[in-house]
Amino acid sequence: MAADIKVPTLGESVTSATIARWIKKVGETVAADEAVVELETDKVTVEVPAPEAGVIAEIIADEGAEVAVGGLLGRIGAAGSAAAKPAAAKKAEEPKAVAAAAAVPVAGVQPPAAPPGPVARTGTAPLPAAAKMMEEKKISAEDIGEGSAKDGRISKGDVLAFVNRPPVVAAPAAPKPARTNDAREERVKMTRLRKTIASRLKEAQNTAAMLTTFNEVDMSAIMALRSEYKEAFEKKHKGVRLGFNGFFVKAVVAALAEFPAVNAEIDGDDIVYKHFVNMGIAVGGANGLVVPVIRNADAMSIAEIESAIAGFAKAAKDGTLKLEDLAGGTFSITNGGVYGSLMSTPIINPPQSAILGMHKIQERPVVVAGKIEIRPMMYLAVSYDHRIIDGREAVSFLVRVKESLEDPRRLLLEI
Repeated sequence: MAADIKVPTLGESVTSATIARWIKKVGETVAADEAVVELETDKVTVEVPAPEAGVIAEIIADEGAEVAVGGLLGRIGAAGSAAAKPAAAKKAEEPKAVAAAAAVPVAGVQPPAAPPGPVARTGTAPLPAAAKMMEEKKISAEDIGEGSAKDGRISKGDVLAFVNRPPVVAAPAAPKPARTNDAREERVKMTRLRKTIASRLKEAQNTAAMLTTFNEVDMSAIMALRSEYKEAFEKKHKGVRLGFNGFFVKAVVAALAEFPAVNAEIDGDDIVYKHFVNMGIAVGGANGLVVPVIRNADAMSIAEIESAIAGFAKAAKDGTLKLEDLAGGTFSITNGGVYGSLMSTPIINPPQSAILGMHKIQERPVVVAGKIEIRPMMYLAVSYDHRIIDGREAVSFLVRVKESLEDPRRLLLEI
């Protein structure tokens, strides 16, 4: 009995995906729950399992096609049944057969002459999500031109790229430089994830009144505490290592309780204050930077936070993060210090209103009680949306994070 392979639910606010690759081909045998096709969404890559055992009887949607949630991808037939051809192959053969028949000469009949002049290119309809956005923003297909989706169709990413592109400034005509075919160059099409990252970061810059404030923290107390207790901590918590992230998350949670606007977001004309903290932690994954979310971080211990971060880091490297792992964050922390960054201005992760940037710990001379001492120092940066967070709140928030890190006893005493 045939079974349909359909696009599964893709998580919060995700309505479509692109077919990255078919893992199984027509005629190949599959087991129940075995991955048969890989989908790429705006956030992660998802493998779709076979609903039952059998053989791949038909592929309905080809690689590169954009598909909606619930859409039909292919069909599985009973083991041993004759496999049907992929739909795309059928469609491809039909025009070939017609063309071949037309090419056979008929006695006494001459083929019609080709029409004079250039033939206009026949456009293809935008994908549904793109069409909806084009209608909302009053953009025509002619404005965008040929799309990047299959058969030149316009995708939602093409519309976003068109909307976010800088205005064209007229300039004197100049000779177009010849492009050489240099064998040392490599051209690779951007993945859907990379295009989405680019679009969201640009959207954040275009929408938010983004500003960054800086401070520096003396890491001596945290480093001494970690050095003294890391072995006992790891032993008690069954292999969970004591890092710096746990302290930073706890310090941020305490500061957010004092300055709730930093944990809020704008929704239309409303400000939504969150009385909980879902902490996004930026980690490097196989397909780029992703921000998994530690839910209810305000109710977690340092050991629970460190365990959650370690799990996300491993899943990001293995490519096994789930869509629900990336949704619902209220504030984010990113650590450029692991790559050697001394200072940076992190970009807000919409719809959040602020993000904390950690950086490299570096020994520097500082004045302590009137004397110059060498201390392990770290620059901190908070980028925030000035539409919702005042400068006083942002600076005070960062100072409170600094004070908690320089004297961790404050976190225990909640002061």
